[in-house]
Amino acid sequence: MIGGDAGDFETQWDILRSALREIHTKNASSLSFEQIYRASYKIVLKKQGDKLYDRVKEFEEQWFGTSVMPKIRTLITTNLVNNTLGGVSGITANERRMTGEEFLKGLKVSWEDHIITMNMTTDVLMYMDRVYCTDNRKASIFTTSMGLFRDHILRSQLAGSDLITFDILNSVILDMIRMERDGDVINKAIVRSCIYMLEGLYESDEENESEKLYITTFEPAFLDASREFYQKECTALLRDSDASTWLRQTKKRLVEEETRTQTTISMLTSHKIAKVIESEMISSRLSEFLAMEGSGIKVMIENDRYEDLTLLYQLISRVDQSKEPLKQALSERVRELGSEINKTIINTDFSNVAGAAEDGEAAEGADKPKAPKQQSAAAKQTVAAIRWVDDVLTLKDKFDNMWKKCMNEDLILQTALTKSFSDFINEFPRCSEYVSLFIDNNLKGGIKGKTEAEIDAVLDKATTLLRYIQDKDMFERYYKKHLARRLLHGKSESADVERQMISRMKLEIGNAFTTKLEGMFKDMTMSEDLTSGYRTHIQNLGDLDRKQIDLGINVLTTNYWPMESMGGNNSRRDDGTQIPCTWPNEIHLLQESFKAFYLKERNGRMLTWLGFLGSADMRCVFPKIPGKEGILSRERRHEINVPTYGMVVLLLFNDLAESETLSFEEIQSRTNIPPQDLARILHTLAVNPKAKVLTKDPANKDLPKPGDKFGFNASFASKAVKIKAPVMLGAVNRVEGDEERKDTEDRNDDHRGSVIDTVIVRIMKARKTLAHTHLFSEVIGQLATRFKPDVGMMKRRVESLIEREYLERVEGAEVSTYAYLA
Repeated sequence: MIGGDAGDFETQWDILRSALREIHTKNASSLSFEQIYRASYKIVLKKQGDKLYDRVKEFEEQWFGTSVMPKIRTLITTNLVNNTLGGVSGITANERRMTGEEFLKGLKVSWEDHIITMNMTTDVLMYMDRVYCTDNRKASIFTTSMGLFRDHILRSQLAGSDLITFDILNSVILDMIRMERDGDVINKAIVRSCIYMLEGLYESDEENESEKLYITTFEPAFLDASREFYQKECTALLRDSDASTWLRQTKKRLVEEETRTQTTISMLTSHKIAKVIESEMISSRLSEFLAMEGSGIKVMIENDRYEDLTLLYQLISRVDQSKEPLKQALSERVRELGSEINKTIINTDFSNVAGAAEDGEAAEGADKPKAPKQQSAAAKQTVAAIRWVDDVLTLKDKFDNMWKKCMNEDLILQTALTKSFSDFINEFPRCSEYVSLFIDNNLKGGIKGKTEAEIDAVLDKATTLLRYIQDKDMFERYYKKHLARRLLHGKSESADVERQMISRMKLEIGNAFTTKLEGMFKDMTMSEDLTSGYRTHIQNLGDLDRKQIDLGINVLTTNYWPMESMGGNNSRRDDGTQIPCTWPNEIHLLQESFKAFYLKERNGRMLTWLGFLGSADMRCVFPKIPGKEGILSRERRHEINVPTYGMVVLLLFNDLAESETLSFEEIQSRTNIPPQDLARILHTLAVNPKAKVLTKDPANKDLPKPGDKFGFNASFASKAVKIKAPVMLGAVNRVEGDEERKDTEDRNDDHRGSVIDTVIVRIMKARKTLAHTHLFSEVIGQLATRFKPDVGMMKRRVESLIEREYLERVEGAEVSTYAYLA
């Protein structure tokens, strides 16, 4: 029985072997599928599936050895072997390409034939797969045949060499890719077919996805070769090209490799080859490309090379999500350009500052001078301040455009740019003053004729600058001073725009900052109503004498207005009380009349008249001069606008005899005007030719001083009927001198001390006891939006509070600790 089974097996195997040979030689059309299937069925049915399985394997091994591998070996030329070993092949790239393609085609044909024949073989041996292989947990015959192709074709050792077929395959594909990278055209389809083969083969018959031959054998070699190639290319670019070329070449290579994974090799490698380029072409030499002379990031920024910057952002984003290199480069460049703006202003010489006044200007009715007026030093300083702000805003616009167009409005880079701008702006000692002057300049006349959108743009710029300033309390001090002068001298172009600006500042800084500013506007509105009401009151009285003087009044709430910044320092005693001016009788009567009207509905209020503010229109009559011709031969009438102190001085000369004079001391005694203010107003009235209605003895251009004598200038003449006397220094907004600046800083420091005291007491009242470091941290945190507290000042304020028994030190504490005293 056993012998019969053996004989029957051989009979059935002969049928199968003959059929397999016909299938492999592509003559299967004449075969009977039913007969072949029945032969395999009988063998498996008689429990001889193991022998059949082994015989099929042996058949395939023999077929590979006798019919497949010899053909492949004929395609493996000496040049291919030398190229694989890294030697010099001695042939051109085109010859290498053609030889390699022939080898790949031969391997591709062998692989495709193997797939076709094994698909047919699997159909024939279907019963063996379903019964024998399943019951015995063996790989299907198709899977086994794939392993046989791997072992007997790809891993077949070449005669006289340690190389195997796979080494040649790897070498040829890598050489093809290298040629394509160098610009040659290759047969992508043939390479792709061989890659498919490697994706279909595994390291073992278990066929784990992570053990595909493509992943385990080809891909590492491909990535290593690519890494070496791009290292060399990056070095060559650094040596021979500029940053712009590097950016474009890197971008091009990334696109090429992505396309290559789609058309030539496998998408499995897409992410990995991108990482190789990112590492070798971007990360490894990034700092050197950014620092390139003549083409690096400085030049890109300087020349607005948006395309280059866009590419740079895209490439850096691939290798560093924090964009640290770009963030650092942009921050450094902002600080460099900002420091240059600061140095330009600081190094400008403003030493020849005029001490008395700006040039006056003819009022309505005057002939305009044709020659351009030369700017005073104070005006030049103000222009320089406005230019500093404009330069900062221009730089801000430049980087904003760059950020929007090139950097995808990246929030990380926006934060870095904001900090850089804040750093260099706050390094400039006058930033608060200059920003306030910029706003002042625009609100006085810069917005004239502009559309609503253009005005909003100006306010946005001002708000942006305010956002950068750390010492907002210093800005508040300057803004109050500048706003006060705009309001009191009627220089503001639009009250609505002024209020819009205050609303924006309220959002940025808070209500505490804008309360006093809003109070100033409230005072101006109430003053308009008071002036109108008083005029109606006077008309109802029917008093003709009082109607000769038309009074426009501004009633200012003391706490809202920065009197010390508007020229009031000279009018205060050491104890801070106001030095009263001695008013002419007609003015005194007018004041008493208004006071009675004002207090009628406001009991308990106290009015203090401020001579250093305001102005008056004086009607002056100059007699004809006997013996003179022309304009002096007739009576001349002029309306001169002078500061309030100027009105007080001029009224002294009403009842003076023609040749009589008053000395500096007499004028000061009769008016009680502070000497410094008196000297300036006398300079305006007796020295400056625009409104020289008084004579001065000695007749020089020096600032008036005690000992000088003054008389009425009967020979004064002007083509203008209405004359505006030169504006006294302090009545216009300009850059402060060094002494003024120091005085402002001192007052601000005093205010800061009070604020720090308040914050410390508030914190300690809530906490009762607190360690020194924790207290200081909380104080700094609470004041950060207003100003950056000086640690030394904070220590002094704590000592002061201890002396005043608001706080006490906790004895025996491990760290310095304070306790609140109720």
